[in-house]
Amino acid sequence: MASDLLLKGGLVLDIDRGGAFRGDILVSGGRIAEVSGGSIATGEAVAVRDCSGFLVIPGLINAHTHGHGSLGKGLGDLWTLELLLNASSWAGGGFSDEDRETAATLNATEMVLKGCTAAYDLFTQIPEPNVESLDAVVRGYLEVGVRVVLAPMMADRTFYESVPGLLQAIPASLTSQVSAQQPVSPGRQLATLEAWLKGWSWPLERARPALAPTIPTHCTKAFLEGCRNLARDYDIGIQMHLAESKPQAVAAAGAFGKSLTAYLHDLDLLGPRFTGAHCVWVDDDDILRLADTGARVAHNPGSNLRLGCGIAPVRRMLDAGITVGIGSDGSVSSDNQNMFEAKRLASYVSRAISPDPQQWVSASDVMQMAGVNSAAVLGFGREIGRIAPGCHADLVLLDLANVNFVPLNDAVRQLVQCEDSSAVDTVMIGGEIVLEARRFTMLDYDRLRRRASDAAQRLLERTTRERALAEALEPIVAPHCIGLARKPFPIHRYCGC
Repeated sequence: MASDLLLKGGLVLDIDRGGAFRGDILVSGGRIAEVSGGSIATGEAVAVRDCSGFLVIPGLINAHTHGHGSLGKGLGDLWTLELLLNASSWAGGGFSDEDRETAATLNATEMVLKGCTAAYDLFTQIPEPNVESLDAVVRGYLEVGVRVVLAPMMADRTFYESVPGLLQAIPASLTSQVSAQQPVSPGRQLATLEAWLKGWSWPLERARPALAPTIPTHCTKAFLEGCRNLARDYDIGIQMHLAESKPQAVAAAGAFGKSLTAYLHDLDLLGPRFTGAHCVWVDDDDILRLADTGARVAHNPGSNLRLGCGIAPVRRMLDAGITVGIGSDGSVSSDNQNMFEAKRLASYVSRAISPDPQQWVSASDVMQMAGVNSAAVLGFGREIGRIAPGCHADLVLLDLANVNFVPLNDAVRQLVQCEDSSAVDTVMIGGEIVLEARRFTMLDYDRLRRRASDAAQRLLERTTRERALAEALEPIVAPHCIGLARKPFPIHRYCGC
C-alpha cells in the first residue's frame, strides 16, 4: 500500500472549471483523500512534497493503443491502413511470450515518460488467442505500474478475404502462402477467451479484460455474436476498429448493403460496453446510432493522418452527446505513445474540416476527452482522469520552468497547444511514485532497452518469409485498395480532392 503523501502548494488543474489553482492534494491509501485551495493540515507521519514549481494534472488516459507495436517503431512509411494490414504478419508477428511482455513493458514505459497512466490495449492475438501470452502482456504493464484494459485483438477472416476482389487479384503462385495465414476457427477462439475470462486473477483496479474482434469485415457474423455474448456474460467491454478507412466503408456497403455501424447495430453490438476506434467514415445516421445506444468512440488523429484515413467528424460526435476519448494508436501506425501530441492533433485536425471556429474542438474539449472521457472508455467511470476526493491518485507533475510554460498564460490551453511531454517530471499511479525527476523508481530502464533491442532483432529474423510475402503482395494490394478509395461514396472525409 502506498504511503500517505501531501502534495503541497502545486498549481492544480481543475478540468471541470477549465483552469488551475494553487492548492494542496492529500493522497492516502492510493487515492486522493482531500483537495484544497488552501493549506491542508496533516500529522507528522504524512510525508510532504513541495510542488510549488509544478503543474499537477491527472494522468492522461490512452483510449486506444496496440502494445505489440512498441517493438515496431519505424518499420513503415508510405503505408495506408491496408498496406499496414498487409505487413502485419511480419510487422506485428513472430512474438514469443517473453517478447510480448517486453513489448507491453516498453509501451507502458513510454506512456509514463509522456504523462499517461492508463491505457486500453488491443494487443494482437491473431491467428489465435492464448491465455499465457495474454498474462505476459498484463505482467508487462504491471511491471511499470500502468493501469491496463487488455483486449485481445482477434479475427477469424484474413485481411485478404475482407477486401472485395483482392483474393482474386493475387497470383496463383502466392495464394497458398496467403491461405496459410488463416486464423483458427471462431469456436476455438471463443472457448479460449472464455477460459481466459473465467481464470482472470489480476487485480481489477490495475488490469481488466475486454475483447477486440478487430474489424467488422475481418470477422464472421458468428464470431461477432460470440464476442458479444461473452462481453455480456462477463460484463466487459468490446472495442473494434470501426469505419477507419474508406476501403473498409466501401467493402461494408457491398457486403452488407449498409454501413459498418448499422451492421454492428443490427447485431446488437452497440451499447455502453462498446467502443468504436477511429470512426472516420461514419455518417450522421451512424453518429445517431452510436449516441442513442450509449456507445463510445476512441479518436486517433495521429494514425488517421499517418495512414491517410481521413479526419473523423469529432465535433459532430461530441454535439450528439457521444463520449469521445483520445488514443495514440500503436507505435507502428502513429510512431509513438505521446498523448500530449495526440491531444494537440485532436484539436488541430478539427480545424481542417470547417472555417467556422464553432465547429472546431477546443483545448478544454480535448482535456475532457483525454481525461474523463477516456476513463469512461476504459470502464473506470470517474475514478481516474480527475483530481478529486475518492479518485485514484494517478497524477503527473509538470515542471513549470519548462519553456512550454514560460510564460504561463493559460494552463489548459498550454497543456494542449504547447506541452509535448518534455515537462513531465514525476508520475504517480495509485499513490506510488513510478517516475521521479524523469527516472523510474521501480524499473531498470537500461535493462529494458537491451531486452527491447534484442526482441526486435529476433522478430525481424523470425519473420523474414512473412516480410518477403508482404513485399511481394504490396504492388497488388496498393492499387487495388486505392481503387476502392476512389469509388464514389456518400460521405467525404479527406481534405482536398
